[in-house]
Amino acid sequence: MKANRGYRLLHTRAGRRPARLDPTRIDHIEVVEVASGEVVLFWDLPAPDAARRARRVREDLNVLEIDEFIDRWCAMDLDAVDAIHGPE
Repeated sequence: MKANRGYRLLHTRAGRRPARLDPTRIDHIEVVEVASGEVVLFWDLPAPDAARRARRVREDLNVLEIDEFIDRWCAMDLDAVDAIHGPE
């Protein structure tokens, strides 16, 4: 089953202005499991980065299967954490 059938993307903007005009704004992106309503993935990002991330997540939701989607985005988060803090 495609990931877009099992998950929903929520992009909450902290303001009305376009992301390019307000780069200091922090937006929230959530991937929510449809069946349970629980948040599976969550990011707080500057508006321009949030817009790019939401676009990439939406594309993957439409193309990947549920397991592939979760594996890919969880791995991306772990890579980002390792880049900041170093591998343990």
